[in-house]
Amino acid sequence: MATEHIVVVGAGQMGAGIAQVSLQAGLRVTLVDVSKEGLAKGADRIRAGLAKLVEKGKLDAEKRKAAEANLATSSSAADVKDVDFAVEAVTENEDLKRRIFLELDAVVKPGGVLATNTSSIPITRIAASTKRPEAVIGMHFMNPVPVMQLVELIRGAATSDETYQKTRALAEKMGKTTVVSKDMPGFIVNRILIPMLNEACFALMEGLGTAEDIDTAMKLGTNQPMGPLQLADFIGLDTCLYIAEVLHKGLGDSKYRPCPLLRQYVDAGWYGKKSGRGFYKY
Repeated sequence: MATEHIVVVGAGQMGAGIAQVSLQAGLRVTLVDVSKEGLAKGADRIRAGLAKLVEKGKLDAEKRKAAEANLATSSSAADVKDVDFAVEAVTENEDLKRRIFLELDAVVKPGGVLATNTSSIPITRIAASTKRPEAVIGMHFMNPVPVMQLVELIRGAATSDETYQKTRALAEKMGKTTVVSKDMPGFIVNRILIPMLNEACFALMEGLGTAEDIDTAMKLGTNQPMGPLQLADFIGLDTCLYIAEVLHKGLGDSKYRPCPLLRQYVDAGWYGKKSGRGFYKY
């Protein structure tokens, strides 16, 4: 069964990005979000992204028009029909994701795929909330989705070869490069990235250097495009803390213990760029 219609649940930055690259790949897309305001912002973000590609000469006007015509929105996944493939891209809350997967289980066609964009939650646990765990897979996009080339594919204990092949084919149709990770806390990228960001928080807390000095040292000393503290701000300090907690709990090693300064900033509501303040002010 070819993938023609994809539903993306969650109209935030990640969901809108996934919807945009799906539209660019020629798919029909239904963007779902319980917030009508969030849904409108997500659709606007997609249209703006397509317009920017036209301005840069990377997408012609006719293809942009066709892509916009293929976009639909809905405030409920249960109301969406004729779905070949679903991608859940809501906040990192396991209970919420499991509830969404119960809904998606009822709307995705037999033989279809139920994917989650989770950055850390075990795929096997999410899959257990459905009647077809063999159809569930992790499809972890990087942010911003239209720009970043990588998609991590994570197979749960029951994920079938057919589900994996369909998901990989779809990612490649979107122009992405895939890697495969075992279903372990943090997968590949966050297993390596979050401890580095967390250690940068410890370095700042201990007065090893200022935020600016720590970021400059890592940018110029290791040729990274963005310093770890600025990157944490862009990811969201609440998200970084959540993933660090998943790593600490799931792997049971003290080296993954979240930095107290990171926790304090989150308690203060300083989530980074999205809240206007994190390790830097925006």
